[in-house]
Amino acid sequence: MSTFFERVGGAGVFEKLTKEFYVGVASDPLLKPMYPEQDLGPAERRLKMFLEQYWGGPDTYSQERGHPRLRMRHHAFKLSPKARDAWLHHMKHAVGTLGLSQLDEAELWEYLERAAHSLLNTFED
Repeated sequence: MSTFFERVGGAGVFEKLTKEFYVGVASDPLLKPMYPEQDLGPAERRLKMFLEQYWGGPDTYSQERGHPRLRMRHHAFKLSPKARDAWLHHMKHAVGTLGLSQLDEAELWEYLERAAHSLLNTFED
Protein backbone atom coordinates (compact mmCIF):
# COMPACT_ATOMS: atom_id res chain seq x y z
CA MET A 1 0.00 0.00 0.00
CA SER A 2 1.38 3.41 -0.88
CA THR A 3 1.69 6.34 1.48
CA PHE A 4 -0.07 9.65 0.98
CA PHE A 5 3.37 11.07 0.09
CA GLU A 6 3.76 8.56 -2.76
CA ARG A 7 0.14 8.73 -3.88
CA VAL A 8 0.13 12.50 -4.42
CA GLY A 9 3.44 12.65 -6.27
CA GLY A 10 6.22 12.69 -3.69
CA ALA A 11 8.76 15.41 -3.00
CA GLY A 12 7.79 17.56 -5.98
CA VAL A 13 4.28 18.10 -4.63
CA PHE A 14 5.52 19.14 -1.20
CA GLU A 15 8.14 21.39 -2.76
CA LYS A 16 5.45 23.15 -4.79
CA LEU A 17 3.16 23.39 -1.75
CA THR A 18 5.76 25.04 0.45
CA LYS A 19 7.11 27.29 -2.31
CA GLU A 20 3.61 28.61 -3.08
CA PHE A 21 2.85 29.02 0.60
CA TYR A 22 5.95 31.10 1.28
CA VAL A 23 5.26 33.35 -1.70
CA GLY A 24 2.18 34.45 0.23
CA VAL A 25 3.97 34.67 3.56
CA ALA A 26 6.70 36.87 2.08
CA SER A 27 4.22 39.67 1.48
CA ASP A 28 2.02 39.16 4.53
CA PRO A 29 2.39 41.99 7.07
CA LEU A 30 1.27 39.81 9.97
CA LEU A 31 3.17 36.60 9.23
CA LYS A 32 6.44 37.76 7.65
CA PRO A 33 7.74 39.46 10.83
CA MET A 34 7.38 36.15 12.70
CA TYR A 35 10.20 34.65 10.65
CA PRO A 36 13.59 35.46 12.16
CA GLU A 37 15.48 34.96 8.91
CA GLN A 38 15.15 37.56 6.17
CA ASP A 39 15.41 34.75 3.63
CA LEU A 40 12.39 32.45 3.97
CA GLY A 41 14.28 29.61 2.26
CA PRO A 42 15.31 27.86 5.50
CA ALA A 43 11.73 28.01 6.85
CA GLU A 44 10.43 26.69 3.52
CA ARG A 45 12.87 23.78 3.69
CA ARG A 46 11.92 22.94 7.29
CA LEU A 47 8.20 22.93 6.49
CA LYS A 48 8.77 20.81 3.40
CA MET A 49 10.81 18.24 5.36
CA PHE A 50 8.22 18.16 8.14
CA LEU A 51 5.28 17.65 5.79
CA GLU A 52 7.10 15.02 3.75
CA GLN A 53 7.88 13.05 6.90
CA TYR A 54 4.38 13.44 8.32
CA TRP A 55 2.83 12.12 5.11
CA GLY A 56 5.09 9.06 4.79
CA GLY A 57 8.10 10.42 2.94
CA PRO A 58 11.73 10.57 4.06
CA ASP A 59 12.47 11.17 7.74
CA THR A 60 14.99 13.92 7.02
CA TYR A 61 13.22 16.31 9.37
CA SER A 62 13.75 14.08 12.41
CA GLN A 63 17.29 13.23 11.38
CA GLU A 64 18.22 16.92 11.22
CA ARG A 65 15.99 18.49 13.85
CA GLY A 66 14.74 15.74 16.15
CA HIS A 67 11.12 15.30 17.15
CA PRO A 68 8.86 17.90 15.52
CA ARG A 69 7.42 19.24 18.81
CA LEU A 70 5.23 21.69 16.93
CA ARG A 71 3.81 23.51 19.95
CA MET A 72 7.24 23.91 21.54
CA ARG A 73 8.81 25.20 18.31
CA HIS A 74 6.03 27.76 17.86
CA HIS A 75 5.44 28.90 21.45
CA ALA A 76 7.68 31.98 21.10
CA PHE A 77 5.36 33.43 18.45
CA LYS A 78 2.09 35.21 19.14
CA LEU A 79 -0.27 32.88 17.30
CA SER A 80 -3.68 34.51 17.44
CA PRO A 81 -6.80 33.69 15.44
CA LYS A 82 -5.75 36.42 12.97
CA ALA A 83 -2.33 34.79 12.51
CA ARG A 84 -3.94 31.37 12.14
CA ASP A 85 -6.38 32.69 9.55
CA ALA A 86 -3.58 34.39 7.59
CA TRP A 87 -1.56 31.16 7.66
CA LEU A 88 -4.57 29.14 6.50
CA HIS A 89 -5.32 31.67 3.75
CA HIS A 90 -1.86 31.28 2.21
CA MET A 91 -1.87 27.52 2.73
CA LYS A 92 -5.32 27.15 1.12
CA HIS A 93 -4.05 28.96 -1.97
CA ALA A 94 -0.93 26.75 -2.05
CA VAL A 95 -2.96 23.54 -1.70
CA GLY A 96 -5.20 24.70 -4.53
CA THR A 97 -2.24 24.89 -6.91
CA LEU A 98 -1.37 21.20 -6.51
CA GLY A 99 -4.10 19.65 -8.64
CA LEU A 100 -4.76 16.86 -6.15
CA SER A 101 -7.81 14.65 -6.26
CA GLN A 102 -10.71 15.92 -4.17
CA LEU A 103 -10.16 13.16 -1.63
CA ASP A 104 -6.42 13.81 -1.27
CA GLU A 105 -6.93 17.58 -1.10
CA ALA A 106 -9.57 17.14 1.62
CA GLU A 107 -7.29 14.85 3.63
CA LEU A 108 -4.37 17.27 3.39
CA TRP A 109 -6.53 20.29 4.18
CA GLU A 110 -8.13 18.63 7.20
CA TYR A 111 -4.70 18.04 8.70
CA LEU A 112 -3.46 21.57 7.95
CA GLU A 113 -6.55 23.13 9.50
CA ARG A 114 -6.28 20.96 12.60
CA ALA A 115 -2.57 21.78 12.97
CA ALA A 116 -3.18 25.51 12.59
CA HIS A 117 -5.91 25.47 15.24
CA SER A 118 -3.74 23.45 17.63
CA LEU A 119 -0.98 26.07 17.60
CA LEU A 120 -3.13 28.98 18.82
CA ASN A 121 -1.55 30.38 21.96
CA THR A 122 -3.29 33.74 22.39
CA PHE A 123 -6.55 35.45 21.62
CA GLU A 124 -4.99 38.90 21.75
CA ASP A 125 -3.91 40.75 18.63
